[in-house]
Amino acid sequence: MRFADIQMLRYRLKGFEELPLKNKIFIYYLAKATLVGRDITTDQFGAYNLLVRKTLEGIYLHWQGRRTEPDFLGLETYLRQVWFANGIYHHYSSDKFIPAFSEAFFVSEYDKLPTNELPLADGQTREELLACLCRVLFDRDFLPKRVNKADGADLVATSACNYYEGVTQAEAEDFYRKKSEDFALRHPDLKHTQPSWGLNSRLVKRNGVLQEEVCSAAGRYASVIKQIVLWLSKAREYAENGRQQEAIDLLVKYYETGDLSVFDQYSIKWLEATEGQVDFINGFIEVYGDPLGLKGSWEGIVEYKDMKATGRARLISENAQWFEDHSPVDPRFRKEKVRGVIANVVCAAMLGGDEYPSTAIGINLPNADWIRAAHGSKSVSISNLTDAYHEASRTSGLLEEFVADRQMLAAVKEYGDVCDDLHTDLHECLGHGSGKLLEGTDPNALKNYGNAIEEARADLFGLYYMADAKLVELGLLPNGEAYKSFYYTYLMNGAMTQLVRIKPGDRIEEAHMQNRAMIARWVLRHEGGVARIVERDGKHYIVVNDYEALRGLFGTLLAEVQRIKSEGDYAAARQLVETYGIEIAPELHKEVLKRYEKLHLAPYKGFINPRMTPVMDETGSIVDIQVDYEESYTHQMLRYGREYGIL
Repeated sequence: MRFADIQMLRYRLKGFEELPLKNKIFIYYLAKATLVGRDITTDQFGAYNLLVRKTLEGIYLHWQGRRTEPDFLGLETYLRQVWFANGIYHHYSSDKFIPAFSEAFFVSEYDKLPTNELPLADGQTREELLACLCRVLFDRDFLPKRVNKADGADLVATSACNYYEGVTQAEAEDFYRKKSEDFALRHPDLKHTQPSWGLNSRLVKRNGVLQEEVCSAAGRYASVIKQIVLWLSKAREYAENGRQQEAIDLLVKYYETGDLSVFDQYSIKWLEATEGQVDFINGFIEVYGDPLGLKGSWEGIVEYKDMKATGRARLISENAQWFEDHSPVDPRFRKEKVRGVIANVVCAAMLGGDEYPSTAIGINLPNADWIRAAHGSKSVSISNLTDAYHEASRTSGLLEEFVADRQMLAAVKEYGDVCDDLHTDLHECLGHGSGKLLEGTDPNALKNYGNAIEEARADLFGLYYMADAKLVELGLLPNGEAYKSFYYTYLMNGAMTQLVRIKPGDRIEEAHMQNRAMIARWVLRHEGGVARIVERDGKHYIVVNDYEALRGLFGTLLAEVQRIKSEGDYAAARQLVETYGIEIAPELHKEVLKRYEKLHLAPYKGFINPRMTPVMDETGSIVDIQVDYEESYTHQMLRYGREYGIL
C-alpha cells in the first residue's frame, strides 16, 4: 500500500506456530500491553493530535459521498499520515502536514457529525472545538514544528511536542539541573547513579511555578497506564522464568508510582532476564522527540528470539572486550571491562507507540550511561523487519541509478544484505555500549546535539570494524572485500540518497540523518581525495579511491566523537553537527530528487501489525493464538481507534 511518501509493508512471525502454547499466550498479553498505550504517544507528539485524529476518523466513517471526490481523497491521505506519524507532524522531518482538502469541506463534514461523537472537552461547545481544529489544521504558522533543534532558537518554546507547557528552554534546563544537583547533595554516594530526570513527565508552569506532571497510574495518562498494568499482570502468569516475573513486577511498580529510581531497578532486572525466548520493551524510552533530549516517548515492542540468526550477534557480543580494547579512541575513553553485552537477533511479534508503524530495526537499551557501565546492555536486531526491507528494495532500481559502476553494483547486490545486517549488529551490540564518560561529565552535556553525536558514535564504531580482519576470522563476513560495498553505500546514502526525504529548501533535522550526513560529508571534505563526489554525464556519484584510508578516516572521526561524548564538549559537538550535518547543497539536492522521482519509490516505509486472536476451548481456556496477516492498514487503524482509544 502506498500513500503520500510512505509504503506500508507486512512482517511475518517466523516460527511463531512452533512456539510452546505458554509462550504464545505470553506474547499475546504482552502485545495487548503494547497496543493499549497508543494514545499516550499520540498525545506526547502534540497537544491537538488526538482531537484531530478522532474528528477525522468520525468524518471518514460518516462520509456518504463518492470516495473519488478530491477533498475526500485529500482527507483520506491526511488521515493515513496522521495514523502513521502518531499525529499531525511528519515522523521524520517533524514538519506539520499540509491538508490536501479545503477548510470549507472540513467545516461542512464536521457539521454533519453527531455531537456525542465529537472529542469535546468538558464545557466545550461544538463551535469552540471547530475553531480550534481549523486553526490547527489550516494555519501553517500555528505550531508548525514538532521538534525544533535550530541553533540559537528557544528549542522548547518553538517545539510543538507536548512535553512542556508555558516553559522556556532556560527554565527547563535549570529545573533539571537543580534536580541533579539536589540529588547529588542528598545522596553523595549515589551521585553517579542518578535517575533519568524528566523521562516520564510533562513540565508545566502553573501560577508562575514549575511542576512536573508525572506519568503513572495515579497521574498523567492514568487511564491508559492502568490498562497497560492490567495486561502486563496477565502476561506475568505466563512468563518463562522468575527473572522475567521480577522484571514485570518492577515495571508495574514503576507504572503505579512513576518513580524513576524504580525504572532503573526494572532496567537492571530486565538486563538480567536473558534466559527466556520471549522479551519486550514497554515504557517511556527514547528521547528523540524532545528537543532537549530528556523526555521519553512511550513505545512498546514484543519479540522472540530468532535462534538461528542469534549466533551472529552472540559472536559479536562474546568478543566485545576485544573490540573495545582495539578501538581507535583514546584509552582514557575506553571501558577497562565491558560488562554484560547481551545480543540477540529477534522476530518482532507486535509494534506499538513510537515503534509503530515506523520502527527501528535494531535496539540497544537501557539508555542510562551509568547502567550500561555497571551492568551492561541488551541489544537486538530485528530479523523479520530487515527481511521485509530487503525484499522491498531488491527491485527498486535505486542502486542501478546511484551506484557508479557495474563492478560496485554487483558487489553491493552480493554483499549488501549481509553487510547491512552486520553493521546494525555492530551499531547496536557494541557501538552504543562502547566507551565511557569521564568522571563528572554530565550525560546531558551535549543537549540538542546529543542524539546526533550518539548515533554517529555507534555508526562509526560499526564502520571502523566492518573492514577489520576479525570479522572474516569470526565468519561474519565472507571475505576481506565485502566491507567495501557497505562503505560505498554508506557514503552514497549519507551524502546523497537520504536527501530524498527532505523537501527542497529545508535542512536536515532528524538525528539519524544528521549523523549520516555528518560522517559522509566530513570524509568527502577531507583533504587527500580518499573519497569524493564526481560528475558523469550530468549526474553525480560517489567514488572511493582508497578504502584502507577511508577506514582510517572513520577511525579518526570515531576517536573525536568519542572524546566529545566522554568529555561533554558541547562546543565541539555543535561545530561538528552544524558544519557537516545540517545544510544541504541546493543543486545536488534538486538533482537527487529528480533522479529519485523517476523511480516512483516511497522514501519512507512502515509496517502493518499482524492481528492476534486467542482460540478458546469449551471451558474458556486459550488453546492457541491465531495470527492473521490480512487486515488492511486502514482497517487496522480504525480498529485500534475503537479498541485502544482511551484518552
